[in-house]
Amino acid sequence: MTSWFAQRPWKRAAAWLALLGPLFYAAYGFANWWAASRAAVPTLAFDWERSLPFWPWTIFPYWTINVFYALSPFLARDRHTLDRHGARLLTATCLAVTCFVLWPLRFSFGQPEVSGAPAFLFNALRSFDQPFNQAPSLHIALAVILWDWYRRLITAPWARAVLHLWAFAICASVLTTWQHHFIDIPTGALLGLVCVWLWPLERVASLPQGWRLARDGRRWKLAGLYAAGALVFLSAALALGGMGLWLAWPAASLALVALNYAGLGARGFQMDRRGRMRWAARWLLAPYRLGAALNAKLWTRRIPASVEVAPGLRLGRIPALAEWEAAGRPQLVSLSAELQLPFAQGARCVPMLDLTVPAPQDLRRAAVLIEGSRRAGSAVWVCCALGFSRSAAATITWLRLHGAAGSLQQAEGLVRRARPQIVLGAAWQQALDHATRRTAT
Repeated sequence: MTSWFAQRPWKRAAAWLALLGPLFYAAYGFANWWAASRAAVPTLAFDWERSLPFWPWTIFPYWTINVFYALSPFLARDRHTLDRHGARLLTATCLAVTCFVLWPLRFSFGQPEVSGAPAFLFNALRSFDQPFNQAPSLHIALAVILWDWYRRLITAPWARAVLHLWAFAICASVLTTWQHHFIDIPTGALLGLVCVWLWPLERVASLPQGWRLARDGRRWKLAGLYAAGALVFLSAALALGGMGLWLAWPAASLALVALNYAGLGARGFQMDRRGRMRWAARWLLAPYRLGAALNAKLWTRRIPASVEVAPGLRLGRIPALAEWEAAGRPQLVSLSAELQLPFAQGARCVPMLDLTVPAPQDLRRAAVLIEGSRRAGSAVWVCCALGFSRSAAATITWLRLHGAAGSLQQAEGLVRRARPQIVLGAAWQQALDHATRRTAT
């Protein structure tokens, strides 16, 4: 017990809380003061919100977020996760308050009188809160961050179920206590997801640390196209209003993809070694991923999901689970950064950006994975979104470095005969030439 206690970064946790607590109240109070000093503060609400019930008792789950918040730093097992968690909370506060100052909004109808036990908590809340600081709801953003924090600490199924229900109650209470309008909830959730995505708790480079401006003109062109798409969706969301505001989700998704192409690279998609995205990236990028999946189906609907290039080596698009099982459950090696693999045992991934030429070392890494599976006696299915470029290049690299191909041209010829649709231009040929030089291995 003493060893367990001593290993926890208690002093650092206390320092984080000493920073976050006063900062929250100071920044939040400043944003309230700023909005109150404006001559007119707009509101953004739907007519149906007036029919929402006011349940005074839900102030209790509403307030419990303070307990979860204050306790969370002291549950960190090491300095790394503590600092990432603290960075999430700090980022959420700073971004939310920035939005409150730049685009202040007002809650449009007052709360009824409250009596009994809930009255004390409502009065305490009103002592520092005002009907401003609406979108994005910092309450919701913090709930998302804290839910992700506690779900990693809790393993018992019943305890996790309680956590999920309580987190839902905390989020729903912002409506039933008449603290927020509906628009504040999805925008707050978006903010929370961005913070979770930005500061992964896993021991990988955080996205701010991983930022490197792209030097490839092709990447900048694609970044510009995705940024333009984001602006189109955002403009449509603002112009349509109402349900059209949901178009802000694909706008945010495309904006993140643009950032990935401009500087974050494949790591921005947060694909792990098994070809599965971390949950925050899945939600943030869901509209883009849906479009990418539909595009893959459209392009490959009339061709086989995979073809055999060599005995025990298949090349194709990312399979559905049923297609993988029908093929005899080969080991999957994915080169896609944007589309997940199914839950397939032994699957591996070397994520590469779509429509760009990867570094030669990434192609060699993929070839090493293929060779490792082959030596273990496994059949292999090399795949990407379409099976036309990234996976084809990885297969060619393996054929030249580890397979029977005597030259790069022979390796490419074997792949083209099996899958004539492959697309490998001059830049790909140059990358393959570097990747398949024998001295590189």
